[in-house]
Amino acid sequence: MIFLSLSTYAQIDSRNNAFSIPAIEAPKDTSDLKPETPEIKPESNLDIPEPVTNTPFPKKPFSMLPEEEFGDPGELYADNINKTLDHLRLSKEELEMRNGSTVDQFLGEFRSNATSVNVVYRDHGYMDGDVIQVRVNDDVVQARIFLSNSFKGFKLDLHPGINKIDFLALNQGESGPNTAEFRVTDDTGALVTHNQWNLAKGVKATVIVVKE
Repeated sequence: MIFLSLSTYAQIDSRNNAFSIPAIEAPKDTSDLKPETPEIKPESNLDIPEPVTNTPFPKKPFSMLPEEEFGDPGELYADNINKTLDHLRLSKEELEMRNGSTVDQFLGEFRSNATSVNVVYRDHGYMDGDVIQVRVNDDVVQARIFLSNSFKGFKLDLHPGINKIDFLALNQGESGPNTAEFRVTDDTGALVTHNQWNLAKGVKATVIVVKE
């Protein structure tokens, strides 16, 4: 009886304290696995593009510069600089023709036995609104004269000695500079002097007639 009771107690105690641990399956190593490539059957309707070979490329690099005029881009910039600095290569006379003289001009001294002379002037370039003032021995004789393409002027009675005639540029017209042609003839119609001027605004041209 004693042995039977111990055996029964051991079985009950063993049944009450026992527990089981479920088995966990270890993950498989996928390092050797390769992605499956879908098999394309010959009868498939998919269009597979063929690789493009021998693609033509332009032989010359793209450029925004006018290739027909300048093969070298540096020539374009050099040409622009040359145009900008073109006035540096002009002579003094060429600069005066382009921009007008900025200093007073002396156009010569001439002698005459005449009692009077005729002084006439006109715009020798494009008539663009050039205006002058005429002075004789520093006295204003023509306050404001608009130069046209036709000669106009005045008669000047010569005083013994120096007769200084000044042509003062009051403006430079629309295109500049103040440009004019003038003539001085004596009372017999003989030419005493003939010349032109290209003046900036405020500059004068002077000619002297000396009565002997």
